[in-house]
Amino acid sequence: MSQTMMVILAGIGGIALGSIPFGLLLTRLAGLGDIRAIGSGNIGATNVLRTGRKDLALATMLLDIGKGVVAVAIAAQFGPVPGAVAGAGATLGHMFTPWLGFRGGKGAATAAGVCLAMAWPLALALIAVWLAMLAALRISSLAALTACLAAVPISWLLADHGGLVAHPERTWVVAFIALLVVIRHHTNIRRLLAGTEPRIGSRGSQPPANG
Repeated sequence: MSQTMMVILAGIGGIALGSIPFGLLLTRLAGLGDIRAIGSGNIGATNVLRTGRKDLALATMLLDIGKGVVAVAIAAQFGPVPGAVAGAGATLGHMFTPWLGFRGGKGAATAAGVCLAMAWPLALALIAVWLAMLAALRISSLAALTACLAAVPISWLLADHGGLVAHPERTWVVAFIALLVVIRHHTNIRRLLAGTEPRIGSRGSQPPANG
């Protein structure tokens, strides 16, 4: 099989795996109805949390991370480029799920799984950025957006100086995924600019729409 065909199949496989709507499936199995009918209408962990079921939200987050990890891990056996493309596909599949009218989640958890599988030092650095911003400002969406913006320079620095992200195509994929996540947070960005994005723990606020 040619490398081009392998890359195409990796992308298709990544989309298929990423499109499994774990948040929707878990809430329906728990008898909570259609998660798309509440909150942000997304299928990610943050919207699942709006049901009051922290256990389901945690399970959704871990499974969404797992989609990114598994997609990259399987395709990477055939080379770094198929692995990177599969990761991009998994993120796309989660954000624009074909089975749900091309609606899905905002991709942060799946993107984290992709980074973890492609280069764990990159994932650890981004988690550190996210935690630092979350602790400092207590705005979940801003922490996620900051981590996305930091992803590209961190990936480049690791590849150029640390040698920990050895394949340049990974930085391109990281940039693509980061752009997608930022675009999917457009409503959060508007609230941030308007000064109306809620902080974690603020009185009367709802969990930010990150899922």
